[in-house]
Amino acid sequence: MNTGWQQCENQRCSCPGLSVHAYYADQFVLPLPSGHRFPMAKYRRLRERLATELPQVRMLEALPASAGELALVHTPDYIAAVGDGTLSPAAQREIGFPWSPAMAERARRSVGATLQACREAMTGGGVSANLAGGTHHAYADRGGGFCVFNDAAVAARLMQAEHSRRDRTSGPLQVAIIDLDVHQGNGTARIFARDASVFTLSMHGAKNFPFRKEPSDLDVDLPDACGDSAYLEALDHALDELERRFTPGLVIYLAGADPHEGDRLGRLKLSFDGLEARDRRVMDWAWQRRMPLAFAMAGGYGVDMETTLQVQMHTYRTAVEYQQRWQAMASRPPTATAVTATGAPHWQNAGA
Repeated sequence: MNTGWQQCENQRCSCPGLSVHAYYADQFVLPLPSGHRFPMAKYRRLRERLATELPQVRMLEALPASAGELALVHTPDYIAAVGDGTLSPAAQREIGFPWSPAMAERARRSVGATLQACREAMTGGGVSANLAGGTHHAYADRGGGFCVFNDAAVAARLMQAEHSRRDRTSGPLQVAIIDLDVHQGNGTARIFARDASVFTLSMHGAKNFPFRKEPSDLDVDLPDACGDSAYLEALDHALDELERRFTPGLVIYLAGADPHEGDRLGRLKLSFDGLEARDRRVMDWAWQRRMPLAFAMAGGYGVDMETTLQVQMHTYRTAVEYQQRWQAMASRPPTATAVTATGAPHWQNAGA
């Protein structure tokens, strides 16, 4: 297996300590009005903290997704409207950002970052990341909820296309999108509603945005004030259900920080420890089964931005640990992990 120790000019580093590749586009800052609730500054601040505190993460500038790559999911008219600035005022309000050249370029590069992270995980083996991304409210023909294009959906389709070019005999690549942002991944669910090769799992606040939810392959609706214990039991059950129904060759993980108890928009009550345990469960589940995993940061709207950043730093520390396990133990055969089921949250679309 490729261990990712090639030379840096090939976008991998020869230094064994730099193990997780993470792609960023925070140089494109949107000209948002004063008081706008989107925390634009957190992306650069996350990169600064990673550079200072976690040198095992190698950060690389994201390339923009091409129009052809975006068209694997999005309609040509919508791609063109984002690119040339002809989005209607209503469409801009639904997205939550005014159009600007920076908005269009950032949207393309946010998708590109997830494409690169998935490709790195697939070809290098292990764990890779997008320092932003997780734009799961975008539909094929429109955006919404601070999401312009759907990065996970485009990445899933492109990885399937690249897999098919490499191997025409094994059928389509099976992709699991594990969405643990506090808000339901409605756009992702709609995009893959009739696609059996992509499994969409969303655990989210039942009473939170979006108020009109789309059916995922598996939805777990969590009550307000859900805490660590109930959340982690539900996640164990969800991963068990996912494994029972689907065998992915790639996992795309939306590691939202917004279930944290200090989030302005989250309405759940997870602690720092609970969210770190969440990340560990997902990454361990993928690693035990030797499934490459790419993750995106998704939402995070802490009353104190440093709270959101601390959740995300824990996610990266966990990712470094699991990437090092991939590098050290890639030849070990996969083993199953025990999971615990609970019926406390409201389940939708669970198998019979």
